[in-house]
Amino acid sequence: MIVPVILAGGSGTRLWPLSRALYPKQLIDIYNNHTMLQNTLLRLGQVEGLGEPLVLCNEVHRFMAAEQLRQIGREGQIILEPVGRNTAPAIALAALRSAAMDEDPVLLVLPADHVIANEAEFTRIIEKGRGLAEAGNLVTFGIVPTEPATGYGYIRQGTALGDGSEGFSIDAFVEKPDRQTAQSYLDSGNFCWNSGMFMFKTSAILQELETYAPDCLALCRTALGKGRRDLDFFRVDRQAFEAISGDSIDYAVMEKTDRGVVIALDAGWNDLGSFDALWQTGNKDASNNVLAGDIIVHDVTDTFIHADHRLVTATGLEGFVIVETADAVMVAPRHKVQDVKAIVRCLKEKGREEARTHSRVYRPWGDYETIDAAGRYQVKRITVKPGAKLSLQKHFHRAEHWTVVSGTAIVTKGTEELLLREDESVYIQLGEVHRLENPGKIPLELIEVQSGPYLGEDDIVRFEDVYNREKED
Repeated sequence: MIVPVILAGGSGTRLWPLSRALYPKQLIDIYNNHTMLQNTLLRLGQVEGLGEPLVLCNEVHRFMAAEQLRQIGREGQIILEPVGRNTAPAIALAALRSAAMDEDPVLLVLPADHVIANEAEFTRIIEKGRGLAEAGNLVTFGIVPTEPATGYGYIRQGTALGDGSEGFSIDAFVEKPDRQTAQSYLDSGNFCWNSGMFMFKTSAILQELETYAPDCLALCRTALGKGRRDLDFFRVDRQAFEAISGDSIDYAVMEKTDRGVVIALDAGWNDLGSFDALWQTGNKDASNNVLAGDIIVHDVTDTFIHADHRLVTATGLEGFVIVETADAVMVAPRHKVQDVKAIVRCLKEKGREEARTHSRVYRPWGDYETIDAAGRYQVKRITVKPGAKLSLQKHFHRAEHWTVVSGTAIVTKGTEELLLREDESVYIQLGEVHRLENPGKIPLELIEVQSGPYLGEDDIVRFEDVYNREKED
């Protein structure tokens, strides 16, 4: 059996403002009608002998990840990491968890933020990898390079393994090169890009982790042993997991083991790591532009423009990126989009909320979007999913006025329970215990007007919550 291990813990800062800390690129639909996490699972549809996936994500993303699996009809275990600790601990957790549930399955490790254009070729190469993994090898999939890229690490292929496996021994893992060196790699034909995709038996990777990263493996055992179930999730122990050094599986194991092999993958791979990558993979118009949203351009070429909420116009541009969201606009030359990370760093240093989240914030019961705000008031558009309900709660510093736009609401207000329909409203006084619930079969939409001296999301006391949350979570 093959167990997919989906690594979904990244932050995607180079795609800000589309990607935010609380809503990273693997959880948004930047490539097609599915999110990148969903695409990662869906492209495995033709792989035979597939077990339920193990998805590893940051605990703050747990409800979004679970909802996205539900939307595509996939079931799987979701393991929550309290902090990011790179790929070696994540894979160790998955291997330990897998070893406890099945007889030595093959693990197929896939980052959740890649694009594979040729899924049939991807499936074929996975089958090649399965044979090598079942023989005890640690398989990595190297991407056949199409350009002298300086943003990827490289793998130097060694001797061909023969027997129709299409595998090679690994001579070396090489760090990101400069342009001239990358060109020499491309010209040699002996190098692949390091994709971060792997395949190995559970017992094999555990043996190598025990040999080359024993401290990491021991702390992961402790983190799992002291972990606990939380609804449909598994939370590892925070203290033990935070004590782990953050090494990649490349550094921790693959660069040291003598069991590593590489298979070349030529299937239209892209990690969508920048807006330039989105331009390269997007559908272009006659002027070589990739345009998404309400956009009017004149004398614009080789440009990527994304508009979420309003009309965006441009004239006289060549090779630019413009990204508009409800709360931010980013403009940069295409060749400078890697520097978006510096913008995000600046936002974090200034304590700007735009680094963390969008104006639309997702919750397990639905979402809310801030429409307007000033010193002592805030207006939000709230959507509650059918059958969902918010926590029973109160606020110390704000009152709230709810008006139903569509759907039906059950409102707990102190000791009362009210049924509200379209165009009906209710006022929740400061300090009054309350709850909102959608008993219907269609989404409940309402407008909330908050008023008071402090309107932060941490002004909340929960008395009951079906999602086991705390404070802003």
